[in-house]
Amino acid sequence: MEARRSRSAGADKRFAALDLLATLVAVVDDRGHVRYANHALEDAIGLSRRNLADVPLTEWVTQPELLQSALDGARGHEYAVIRYDTHLKRLLREPLPVHLVLASTEWPDHRVVEMLPLEQQTRQEREERLLEQAQANKELIRNLAHEIKNPLGGIRGAAQLLQMELAERDDLVEYTEVIVHEADRLQSLVDRLLAPHRRAPVMADVNIHEVCERVRAIILAEFPRGLSVVRDYDTSIPEFRGDRELLIQAVLNLAHNAAHALKDRIAAGDACITFRTRVQRQVTFGKRRFRLALELHVIDNGPGVPEEIKDRIFYPLVSGRDGGSGLGLTLAQTFVQQHQGLIECDSRPGYTDFKILIPLP
Repeated sequence: MEARRSRSAGADKRFAALDLLATLVAVVDDRGHVRYANHALEDAIGLSRRNLADVPLTEWVTQPELLQSALDGARGHEYAVIRYDTHLKRLLREPLPVHLVLASTEWPDHRVVEMLPLEQQTRQEREERLLEQAQANKELIRNLAHEIKNPLGGIRGAAQLLQMELAERDDLVEYTEVIVHEADRLQSLVDRLLAPHRRAPVMADVNIHEVCERVRAIILAEFPRGLSVVRDYDTSIPEFRGDRELLIQAVLNLAHNAAHALKDRIAAGDACITFRTRVQRQVTFGKRRFRLALELHVIDNGPGVPEEIKDRIFYPLVSGRDGGSGLGLTLAQTFVQQHQGLIECDSRPGYTDFKILIPLP
């Protein structure tokens, strides 16, 4: 067995290019035994290619008879390509739904089995929608803000002139003060809408845990009682190029949203926000593939995102709480996208996870 595994491992150089793929790929011989497994398949199953070598691939799918029939048909040249949906078994995890594609290769007596996780396909479609939505939002916000800003300045100026003319009429000056105050409030809102587009990111080496610690200190200063902020860090994550201040603002917006959603639990004394950092390998998002990516999770034990706004939470001016501006998530997504990343949300009652993904060098 060890000799066979050594021979299988020795074939690595021929198939090394398969490690560049984000999909799960195995090269099998005519018996259906694994000759090579790429990195993505290793990660999915939870075993190294050395341990998978010379093992029947049928042992790792939930419908082995279907795969065996497909292999028999391919060996008899009955089919060039075979496709069907099945589940890939994994160590210590639930089976993974995949779309399996079996195809012949240029290598004699070898077949390629490619498995595209169905959840990954769904996720890619969701990411594309998020990116398109963000681009549309950016153009809408920029145009709308400029359209508002010019007449707003005129309204404020006219109100101030009127206020000067009515200096001795206290009952009427009160109305002009309301106009000036509300004009200033709208001006502040417009400035916040335009803020992400007014300057290019200032790139430097960033330690993500310094970012988290800064945000943690701010949140605990604002909510000193009833809220715990838990650290769950992977300290091996390398520094990367980014704008530290923009990332602090992005994470702070997520943490602020979480803290405000936890107001009832803060009152009860059992509110919790968790900052979790991990590295994800061979990840594809934004139609691009990256060897490594940072995962930063901001998790809370609050009531969850309201169902009626789940699909719109990154839209500008959409808020799940009274008094919210609806800009926090929009700006956070913009700041993260300026780092070639994106934010995803998984929410249900008692658990909300906003996950930031950023490529690593």
